Amino acid sequence: MVDVSAKETTVREATARSRVFLAPETLALIVEGRAPKGDVLATARVAGIMAAKRTHELIPLCHPLPITAVRV
Repeated sequence: MVDVSAKETTVREATARSRVFLAPETLALIVEGRAPKGDVLATARVAGIMAAKRTHELIPLCHPLPITAVRV
C-alpha cells in the first residue's frame, strides 16, 4: 500500500445501502418483536457499526482511518 502517513487529515464521508428480501411471515415476526432469537433490528444495527469499524479489513487496499461517527 501507499504510505499515507504524511497526508493531512480531511473530512470523509461514506454511504452504504442494502436491501433484505424476506418472506412476509418473517417480516411479521420482526415487526411484532416475536423473532425466536431476539431483536433482529438491534442486531442488524450492531452489525452495521462493526462493519464500518472493520472496513479496512474487509476492503482490499483500504487504509485504517479513524472513524468519528456511524449512523445505522
